[in-house]
Amino acid sequence: MYNIYGMEFRIEKTLPGGLGRAGVIKTAHGEIKTPAFMAVGTTGFVRFLSSNDLHGVGAQAMLSNGYHLRRKAAAIAQAGGLANWRSQLTDDHDALSEAELQNNEAEAWHGPTLTDSGGFQVMSLGSGLGKVVSMEKERHITNTAHHERLAHVEEKGVSFTDPFDGLPDFIGPEESMQIQCQIGADIHMAFDELTSLADSYEYNIEAMERTERWAKRSLAEHIRHRDDLGYRQNLYAVLQGGRWEDLRRQTARNLANMQVSGIEFDGFGLGGAFLKEDLGEILRWCNEELPATKPRHLLGLSHPDDVFVGAAMGADTFDCVAPTREARHGKIYTRHGSINLRKMRDVGEPLDHDCDCATCQAGWTLGSLRAMWRSGDVEQKRKFYRLASIHNLRFIIRLTEQIRTAMIGEYFDEFRKEFLHNYYGEFSN
Repeated sequence: MYNIYGMEFRIEKTLPGGLGRAGVIKTAHGEIKTPAFMAVGTTGFVRFLSSNDLHGVGAQAMLSNGYHLRRKAAAIAQAGGLANWRSQLTDDHDALSEAELQNNEAEAWHGPTLTDSGGFQVMSLGSGLGKVVSMEKERHITNTAHHERLAHVEEKGVSFTDPFDGLPDFIGPEESMQIQCQIGADIHMAFDELTSLADSYEYNIEAMERTERWAKRSLAEHIRHRDDLGYRQNLYAVLQGGRWEDLRRQTARNLANMQVSGIEFDGFGLGGAFLKEDLGEILRWCNEELPATKPRHLLGLSHPDDVFVGAAMGADTFDCVAPTREARHGKIYTRHGSINLRKMRDVGEPLDHDCDCATCQAGWTLGSLRAMWRSGDVEQKRKFYRLASIHNLRFIIRLTEQIRTAMIGEYFDEFRKEFLHNYYGEFSN
């Protein structure tokens, strides 16, 4: 058991000769058995799902976003932190379940939570409008012209124009930590600068060094506020460095050794924009340098092949909006690959044979979901969004559960090969 400044991380099993491991992260609001997928509730709740729905799909933790919650941070602090906050949702009816519409509020999650710094969001208002951060894109891209940007990176932080109200705003490392410590998640991310596939090696050096300076400022400010709500909040540093091995290894070493008043980071976020085929190598470079005794979170990935690569290369937790977002767009996950409801006929087949999610257990079929999705009735669509989201989220969470079991049972390689063959039609490393 490793005691990390109020958070504990225990490694239960490691892959022979590799970086992957199964473990347990203990936080003030509960345990996370790893590898684990975190449900994404950007504004403090997962769209169309209740707290009971999240528990039903086996979610162990929820990830929210500091940028999107920054103006509600004081209210969240007053409620005792994100895990206890009953979000007022009267301004977001499209995202509500029928029960939430009646109550005008969502239930508190009451479990482990993580907040992202919001760095990705504010960067995407600037050069991020032209920065392609998707792993599916190729290199033929350019950054947005300077005069078109809504955000500008400076040493002190990022100045930006809020796209919703048109008002000027600013977030730097200190502001991000103050916001996140008010929100009160168990785990926070240091403020960082995300680069893109369009950025040069030279700019990646500049951004990486700035991210490291911001990381130290984030840690200093976090130490001042991490106990404000009466329980210990924890901070992860975020690794950047693009697709270059020397930068990735260098920043991993620098952040692993960084201290303020003798206090280190509690864990690490693995971030950045890179091509999909580079994921495994980039994670290997980072995690060979990072201390094995601290947890690592892989930001923004959830497709099965990426999860397998991440788990094998030492990532402990994952998050992504894709399972629920793709569900709302009619993409249903199955063990034999995803199904696009737009391209299928109405059929009475179950979504996925032997699936243990509440949607499948209740007998809903592909045809019945498709009919709801194509319906012009608002309530029918909301019902579809909930049922499909439950199914997709359970699918990815169950996958991480199975990966954990396979690691502990010492049959990870066999399970990976079988699963990827069934899902993609062929085995890929």
